[in-house]
Amino acid sequence: MQEPPSQVIDVGHAGRVVVAQETARTFARSVGFGEVECEQIAIAVSELSTNLVKHANGGTITLARVANGSHAGVQIEAQDRGPGIPSAEQATTDGFSTAGGLGLGLGAVNRLMDELTFSSPPAGGTRVVCRRWLRPVNPRRFPHLLDFGVATRPRQGTGPNGDAFVARSWPDHALVGVIDGLGHGELAHRAAQGARLFIEDHFDQPLPNLFAGAERVCRGTRGVVMALARFDLPAATFSLASVGNVEARLWGSSDARNFVVRRGIIGVNAPKPVVTTHAWTPESTLVLHSDGLRTHWDWSALPRDICQNPSEVALFLLRTLGKESDDATVVVVRNAGR
Repeated sequence: MQEPPSQVIDVGHAGRVVVAQETARTFARSVGFGEVECEQIAIAVSELSTNLVKHANGGTITLARVANGSHAGVQIEAQDRGPGIPSAEQATTDGFSTAGGLGLGLGAVNRLMDELTFSSPPAGGTRVVCRRWLRPVNPRRFPHLLDFGVATRPRQGTGPNGDAFVARSWPDHALVGVIDGLGHGELAHRAAQGARLFIEDHFDQPLPNLFAGAERVCRGTRGVVMALARFDLPAATFSLASVGNVEARLWGSSDARNFVVRRGIIGVNAPKPVVTTHAWTPESTLVLHSDGLRTHWDWSALPRDICQNPSEVALFLLRTLGKESDDATVVVVRNAGR
């Protein structure tokens, strides 16, 4: 496919927002995005263009095709001509507004796009750059090389579950995670589900990008703690990143298991996670669980007749180690066909 030329749209008044939106929709289609993705990219451009008019006396939207190895995508750059947004990162919080609106614009952009960065060029104003990458084609049509087991429940008598989990696969890769909203009940549930939805919408992105996006999504909530593991099966490795007290344990590998956990709360100015990479062997088993489980246990203590089934392992751990006073979630990962 011939690379489409970059497009620059001047957005000086409200009437140009529609022009930018239509141009983005056509441009995304030329890069190879489907109709749903084209509409999402058009919405992101509409939100950025509206911000230029409302907050910055206008500016420009630049659309460009970008590539990262074999992956292609769309880059959107919004450059304003005025003072811009006083706090761009704060403006990604749903409900934040400096112009009397609903304050949903940049929060929506964060959810729709895979990457989002802000800068203040020497010439002044605010520069917003975001990217959306093409997803794997037919991600469900491939051999399942990993088995996942998940067990989760809310704290007894408190309503919705404040924990959440992620388990996604695509060709030669997989992502699993445990997310724990602070506290219990509806507010914890809202925070955990916000982070989960963002991660599932951007599942194939690098771990630092997932944590950065979840940080923005969870602002204005109680916040969450989270651990994510990303598997690269051809390389026989997995990468792990964690902020907060989600437990990660690995068995069946000679790897040093030097998991680095950062203290903090995602959504409350959490530190950037440290991503570590570890060997994944045919004998490996990874367990992630929230602090609703007691930590004093060992793989060798599990009944032998359940160890080959990740679902049975997750359920056993939840039943025997779960605390009645807390939400609890367990994710178990093993190679398929063992």
